[in-house]
Amino acid sequence: MADSRRLAHLERIPIRWGDMDAMGHVNNTVYFRYMEQARISWVEALIPQEAWKTAGIVIVNAACHYRKPITYPGTVEVRLLVGRIGGSSVATYYELRVDGDPDPYATGEAVVVFVDIATQKPTRIPDAARTLIEKAETA
Repeated sequence: MADSRRLAHLERIPIRWGDMDAMGHVNNTVYFRYMEQARISWVEALIPQEAWKTAGIVIVNAACHYRKPITYPGTVEVRLLVGRIGGSSVATYYELRVDGDPDPYATGEAVVVFVDIATQKPTRIPDAARTLIEKAETA
């Protein structure tokens, strides 16, 4: 499959007062939390709760590119896009917007690897999940 990025999930997260740091904007580490929450919600929709006993995910790399500071109050909209799908991995990309602003405040990416819980080794993406990932909208 080509590395075209397709919208897979949208998560809206209220900005909490405690997300900010002494500089008066959301702390850089919280941007990763916003991306993480979108990723977890997306994966929970892909994999039935019962399957979490045998399969899980790990992140093998992650990056965030900060463009504009996020401040309280407001709502962060995290757009999760998928790219290349491998045997056990999928490339994910993130766009963080605030309160309907069309310009991203940050972008990011992470490679998600599906693992067998018992062995902690990579495992093939479950067929049902792969089908849903492949059906992601064109962004």
